[in-house]
Amino acid sequence: MPLPPSCKIAVNEAMSESDAKQQPPDLARIFAEDGPLAAAVPGFRARDQQLGMAQRILEAIVSHRVLVAEAGTGTGKTFAYLAPALFSGGKTIISTGTRTLQDQLFARDLPTVRDALKLPVTTALLKGRANYVCHCHLERSRRDGRFLTAQDAADLRAIARFAQITKSGDRSECPGVREDSSAWIAATSTRDNCLGQDCPDIKKCFVLQARRAAMEADVVVVNHHLFFADLMLKDEGMGELLPGCDTVIFDEAHQLPDTASLFFGESASTTQALELARDTRFETAAAARDCVALIDETRALEKATKDFRLAFGPEPIKLSAAQAMQREAFSAQFAAFIGAFARLDTLLSTQAERSEGLANCLRRTRELVARFEHWRNPGEAEDSVRWADVFTHAVTLNTTPLDVASIFRRQLDGDRPCAWIFTSATLAIGADLGHYCRETGLTGMEPSPLTGVWGSPFNYGEQALLYAPTGMPNPNSPLYAEAVAQVALPLIRASRGRAFVLCTSIRAMRRIHELLAKGLRQSGDQNKDEETLPLLLQGEGSRTELLERFRRLGNAVLVASQSFWEGVDVPGDALSLVIIDKLPFAPPDDPVFAARVEHMEKQGINPFLHYQLPRAVINMKQGAGRLIRSERDRGLLCVCDPRMIDKSYGKVVWRSLPAMRRTRDESVAVSFLGSGKERMKESE
Repeated sequence: MPLPPSCKIAVNEAMSESDAKQQPPDLARIFAEDGPLAAAVPGFRARDQQLGMAQRILEAIVSHRVLVAEAGTGTGKTFAYLAPALFSGGKTIISTGTRTLQDQLFARDLPTVRDALKLPVTTALLKGRANYVCHCHLERSRRDGRFLTAQDAADLRAIARFAQITKSGDRSECPGVREDSSAWIAATSTRDNCLGQDCPDIKKCFVLQARRAAMEADVVVVNHHLFFADLMLKDEGMGELLPGCDTVIFDEAHQLPDTASLFFGESASTTQALELARDTRFETAAAARDCVALIDETRALEKATKDFRLAFGPEPIKLSAAQAMQREAFSAQFAAFIGAFARLDTLLSTQAERSEGLANCLRRTRELVARFEHWRNPGEAEDSVRWADVFTHAVTLNTTPLDVASIFRRQLDGDRPCAWIFTSATLAIGADLGHYCRETGLTGMEPSPLTGVWGSPFNYGEQALLYAPTGMPNPNSPLYAEAVAQVALPLIRASRGRAFVLCTSIRAMRRIHELLAKGLRQSGDQNKDEETLPLLLQGEGSRTELLERFRRLGNAVLVASQSFWEGVDVPGDALSLVIIDKLPFAPPDDPVFAARVEHMEKQGINPFLHYQLPRAVINMKQGAGRLIRSERDRGLLCVCDPRMIDKSYGKVVWRSLPAMRRTRDESVAVSFLGSGKERMKESE
């Protein structure tokens, strides 16, 4: 079947119209052992799963359909969607789960496939504005010259040098300045403080340059946060891209329900209040230096903001609105906080005409205080839940929709025919994609979404073993962490480190790390000549730093929580053991979770079967997916939670995992790891 006009291959103007008409690409040839991808990619292997997925994606693109596709680890899903998308000739947006994956796709995978297939396709990378250096804010911060530390000042100087030589302004390309350096706040803009058309540096704005490149490109790579932020805020450039788009591809699509919940709701943060106070001081110094009282009010707002954070207690926690407002100091501190906003508003009103920047600060003041007050007194809001996310130095007050399906569905019902591709390694429960389709509003669409589930090409029966230890206490037992550590120690010794210990809570992570450290120190059955096993803990450095150390050491043990359950790739011998402490059910005291459970119960829906269990299965598949990352990997997955064996729903969990051999015998598990250790020594 010939491709419709919107799916013709992109051609240059010198080509005749007849030359541009193409038959559908021969995907079997493209993905063959002797095809163009094999010639261009070292180690490429033809996989039936990859070809089948690519063919289904091409079908969805040609017919402008929705496709939900799960592809197991090792399928090569990136190439499977890139080849048909690049051949389509239409405008394609690809959205990834993280900025790291976004950079990898744009810099490595996309040019590899484009060059291998010799397609004249133009590409662009688009991120949120906070990822690009802002000339205006950078220069203003340099002039102001006030920094908390000497390192901040040095970082800002390095950013200024980078701004002189960079073509993109993308902060990820700036060497020598840490991603979490506070200097970036002073060198970038936000939606709130951007001066827009009134900016004196608008002609060299990196954000506008990136948006123009995205408008002109055939393929644009974004990330989920940018995609949804712009759908709601219409501020990041996506609003101009989507109307002319032929294909949208979501990679790591399992993250979409949570990402959509974040952006389809409303939030107000004390961080925004501190940024407003800082920006108002900057603008006052530039345009109203004689108004000392305005500077004083920004200081007062900062103090009131910090005091308001303290009303929630010292520890990070998630609280429902009712729990938050029951805190003893909440009412008084909230009133003082809003009062500080009111005094700032009064003074800003007298100075706003002196500059566009001050007028912008006045607008932000009123918008932000309105969001805080609306959270406190929302009126009727039965379709959402209000809650507070308390961090070490900040608090965000959130209003989150209980169900994003209908909101998400509206985004798909555009006037222009468009293919929507949702793909991930973890979308199905068993082989059923119904849960995901319901969560994202795809159920009931006409025509129905196309679907596909392709298992991993890896030989899990030979490469992996699933171990469920016996004698484990109830996961709610106060001594459960001790039991997990006792199970983990002999496995870690047998594998000579090379292990992830994935925990379902920060508290459990810290306790298990403490017990493992003690156990490894006291161990008497390690060989005397065996090196000490490095024990790493999430939080000791950034995720990137910890992963680099883990790979470099080659025999480390990393104890981690949610951050390392997905998006982590450690192929080869550096990782041969993954230990999971509990089935990853959402904590019952999570306010959004609790509200959604109550909402489903009122509708007569079983929340455990239709919400809690499916989400736990998908999270479990993500954690287990860290183990086998290539054809030569070999490893053991240990799930300590006895519910996987003792409860009827446990079968749903382990049947959704790759088809590994299974054992409950510790000696079998230790022997399996020991044989892997010997194989590793032989390879050395």
